[in-house]
Amino acid sequence: MSSITIRNLDDKLKAGLRMRAASHGVSMEQEVRNILQTTLARDGSQDSGLSFALRINERFKGLGGDDLVLPERTTARPAPDFSKP
Repeated sequence: MSSITIRNLDDKLKAGLRMRAASHGVSMEQEVRNILQTTLARDGSQDSGLSFALRINERFKGLGGDDLVLPERTTARPAPDFSKP
């Protein structure tokens, strides 16, 4: 196992972490490990692009904007001819 040190932690954050650890009956170090494991496990389960798109869709659902009139598509212009100088 490797270890890390976190410096310049805000006093309020540290006190909150201490209280949270006490409420769970674990040390502050164990509480930090639990928080990191939970957060990273949750992020790892959403590693596909589809789940990202679904989360975006969920966030903006119901705000409207799906009634926008889209312009008709046109054909793309021909590619330039680089064979001549």
